Amino acid sequence: MAQQTLGTRIAELRKAKNMTQLELADQMGVTDKAVSKWERDVSCPDVASMPRLAGILGVTVDELMQARTGAAAPQPKPVGKVVELALKGVAVAMGIAVAVLTLLNALDSRSALLMLGLGLACLAVAQLPEGE
Repeated sequence: MAQQTLGTRIAELRKAKNMTQLELADQMGVTDKAVSKWERDVSCPDVASMPRLAGILGVTVDELMQARTGAAAPQPKPVGKVVELALKGVAVAMGIAVAVLTLLNALDSRSALLMLGLGLACLAVAQLPEGE
């Protein structure tokens, strides 16, 4: 099942009560166009009106706001892993740049050592335990 949004939840609960958008709108003191926008997730009901909406639909505010998913939502990667990957990428890029620029005779030995040192420093930082 796809994620259920607030709008689909409102529509589902309204239809379970055999109400039209106009009937819900009249009870909420809004237009039927506003209810339509809620149900299409174009806009949301005002936070202050959530208790009233929940009462009309016969649920608690918590039940109204709950979203259901069939599968677990993807979790964002921890920042530490992203930083580690970026540091390793910089190290590889420095190594490649030194190799290419040396082949093209476009890099002096001092600059090459600085670039390789930067790459090694990035690798060293990437190996530090998280939080240090």
